[in-house]
Amino acid sequence: MRERVALYGLAAAICVAVLAPLAAPGYVLAFDMVFVPRQPLRWDLVAPADVLPRSVPLDAVVSLVTQVVPGWLVQRFALVAVLAVAAVGAGRLVPADRLPIRLGAALGYAWTPYLAERLLIGHWALLLGYAALPWLVQAVLRLRAGRPGALARVVLAAAPAVLTPTGGLIAFGVTAALVPGRGVPRRPAILAVLAVAALNLPWLVASVTTTAGGSSDPLGVPAFAARAENWSGVLGALAGTGGIWNAQTTPGSRASGLVPVATLALLALAVAGYPVLRRRWAGVAAGRYANGDDAPDVGVGGGVAGRFAGIAAVGFLLASAGALPVLRDGLAWLVVAVPGAGLLRDGQKFLMPYALFLVLCAALGAQRLAGRLAAVPAAAGAVLLGFLLLPVATLPDLGYGVAGRLRPVHYPADWDIVAARVAEQPGPVLSLPLSAYRNYPWNPGSVVLDPLPRYLPAEVVVDDTLVVGDLAVAGENSRAGGIRRLVGSGAPVARSGVRWVVVQRDAAGPVAGETLAGLHVVYSGPELTLYANPQFGLDDTSPARADRSVWTWRRWLAAGAGTLALGITLAALVALGIRAVSRLGRHPTPW
Repeated sequence: MRERVALYGLAAAICVAVLAPLAAPGYVLAFDMVFVPRQPLRWDLVAPADVLPRSVPLDAVVSLVTQVVPGWLVQRFALVAVLAVAAVGAGRLVPADRLPIRLGAALGYAWTPYLAERLLIGHWALLLGYAALPWLVQAVLRLRAGRPGALARVVLAAAPAVLTPTGGLIAFGVTAALVPGRGVPRRPAILAVLAVAALNLPWLVASVTTTAGGSSDPLGVPAFAARAENWSGVLGALAGTGGIWNAQTTPGSRASGLVPVATLALLALAVAGYPVLRRRWAGVAAGRYANGDDAPDVGVGGGVAGRFAGIAAVGFLLASAGALPVLRDGLAWLVVAVPGAGLLRDGQKFLMPYALFLVLCAALGAQRLAGRLAAVPAAAGAVLLGFLLLPVATLPDLGYGVAGRLRPVHYPADWDIVAARVAEQPGPVLSLPLSAYRNYPWNPGSVVLDPLPRYLPAEVVVDDTLVVGDLAVAGENSRAGGIRRLVGSGAPVARSGVRWVVVQRDAAGPVAGETLAGLHVVYSGPELTLYANPQFGLDDTSPARADRSVWTWRRWLAAGAGTLALGITLAALVALGIRAVSRLGRHPTPW
């Protein structure tokens, strides 16, 4: 009980320390983190017709939730969940004997460069998968031991991860690699792998049904490659769970020359702690089971530590592929030749298993070192205290919204007015100036993915060309590409087949007059101008215009995949609920 109170108390303290600026009202809009008051539920969010399903099923889930819960509250809940679930999960998973080690693992996993950088770039849904990973590994250990309810726990732990394709791949890889084994109950093992695979169906089906090209621009490989953050180079940054491609989303403390020293210390502790993890997960050494229960079953984790080390190594290799000359050319060929391989361009995302493995092993290494120094209590205490404080000492600027960079703002009144006008006559909308990201005066110091597609109750065409430094990485949306060529030729966008055009005031600058020729101003405000296209439905020359009659059955197929995934998740939740009730009634069940 004491350990549980301390662990949950630490998780609460981490949430307060990191998310304090979010006590103010408004929305945090940073790069890919876009929340709106009430995100409409549209077919193009469930089954995108012209773009790759990078936000499937995430957008559909957010749309459903915001029908009953305001977007600002959903954002707060999601960010608190990332930090709290990550901390508690790591603290419960580490098979340590001492409370400071469990607390150190909790803080070490919830206070990492990986989390800070992905938080700044707005990948909150990916971080839900990061937070769920310790719980997934713990559920797998339970399943291998034949514990009741383990299958349902595996499904529920994997569910947050599959909100994004990357998280879904990692969850499936971890499950498929760790579940099989000698002596493991066969039927639950097979069902667990199949269930996690089925949870990935929404984005897999959407990938097959979209008209967007499956290949990606090879320029994205160097653009999204991991980067050095200090004198230790790219591999040193990755070894410390940092190295994100976007320099704007790297905390300033990562440039410190002492960071590589701290990374080397963690690696040394991890080397010392790996044998302990291997023994304890194998159930050979005396100690506690991974979930905090009493003595483990013999053979519960035999070989699991080695397999998890392999998963971490594969993740590290994928993270470094774009930055290593030996692997870069192969990855560039892969993203062009293999549909969907563009998912691998931002390889640093796949550091997730490595980050957990590093924290677990380093925690046990610190415990082992403190045990060796038990004869000198002051020295042993210094080791435990140093391990506990090391994450904050090396990354102090994760606190207070990553040094104040995550702060709420309010959408101008123009946005609600334009949304209401579009809702009166729904139809395709074009967002101008052509740019994937926006730098608004009312959101100073922060770049954000264009919020219009999530704010308006209609399909919005946004240019998906991404400019990274001097590189312009082409997107996969053929319709947006056609409009870009149309604008580049000096032709009016009235010929693009859209019903509405919204011109936004941002750092991208003004829109040329010839681009807007033939359009009628419907609303003009300080931040947004809405134009109606009188040629809508009369002159549609867009080469990427999809035949919506063909899309009907494909969209229902995508909806069916989402329904199946939701049904599996709800079934797991019900199974655990029934088991909990039966335990209260002291009537064990076979689940």
